[in-house]
Amino acid sequence: QVQLVESGGDLVQPGGSLRLSCTASGLTFRGYGWAWFRQAPGKEREFVAAIKATSGNVYYGDSVKGRFTMSRDNARSTVTLQMNSLKPEDTAVYYCAAGRVISSSLSFPTSYNYWGQGTQVTVSS
Repeated sequence: QVQLVESGGDLVQPGGSLRLSCTASGLTFRGYGWAWFRQAPGKEREFVAAIKATSGNVYYGDSVKGRFTMSRDNARSTVTLQMNSLKPEDTAVYYCAAGRVISSSLSFPTSYNYWGQGTQVTVSS
């Protein structure tokens, strides 16, 4: 049984930082591409970042470039999302996802087979 478990969501002030983690079990971690998406109330799920299974290259959504950093630890079957300079518009439920995706489909939620339960990030003063 595949499980993805996110953690690290919290309430933070604008300009602050948070670090999200997603730990996987039940699959071959190295064989999958990994991504973070987020979804705010009333909005569609938005691509945040993805890391390819083979090259390890990381890709970011335009709204988070330069502020967020995604990484993975194959030994611990964990992906992380370091979020700096947080803004109120970053408020959302953040999800990690895994799939056997190709480069042209990294930003599409339908490319991913497995999802975590989500963790709430709230940026507010």
